[in-house]
Amino acid sequence: MASELSGLRVAFITANEGVEQVELTAPWQAVKDADGVPELLAPEAGPVQAFNHLDKADTFTAHRSIRDADYLDYDALVIPGGVANPDRLRTVPAAVTFIQRLFETAKPAAVICHGPWMLVEADLVRGRTLTSWPSIRTDIRNAGGNWVDTEVQVCTNGPNVLVTSRKPDDLPAFCREFVSVFQRQNQPA
Repeated sequence: MASELSGLRVAFITANEGVEQVELTAPWQAVKDADGVPELLAPEAGPVQAFNHLDKADTFTAHRSIRDADYLDYDALVIPGGVANPDRLRTVPAAVTFIQRLFETAKPAAVICHGPWMLVEADLVRGRTLTSWPSIRTDIRNAGGNWVDTEVQVCTNGPNVLVTSRKPDDLPAFCREFVSVFQRQNQPA
């Protein structure tokens, strides 16, 4: 078993409905396969309804509500996509604040597909280079970010290292890259 993330706690933040299932499950499995400890946070503890595009998929369980979670307890962050997921999540002040605080403490983050809407809402893309689902590019540019069309983008121009990808097809590269970044960022100095 690989142990790149041995014991590292990784917060996965989603809305209680609307997360793209594969963008939750593939990164989750990558963290587990690297011996990390993923934890699902949502506005409300309990059921999280995932989707396969517009069709309901499986239900997962949020370990705790975002408002009851302490950002200092986590070593890294993953924000999955899905059209509805970040659109709902960005209206939750506790979620926006949690992400802002985690970025301020220089903890690495990985965000895919429509997930960068959360970063736009939290004013965390200004001066940064990232990718996303193509329909989010104007929002990123309007928020002061530089949008690029690439499978995976790593940005070190900010308070933390940010790994972004465009879509489910990018998941293998996304997972490989963020596991590597999370490992490097959490090694003792």
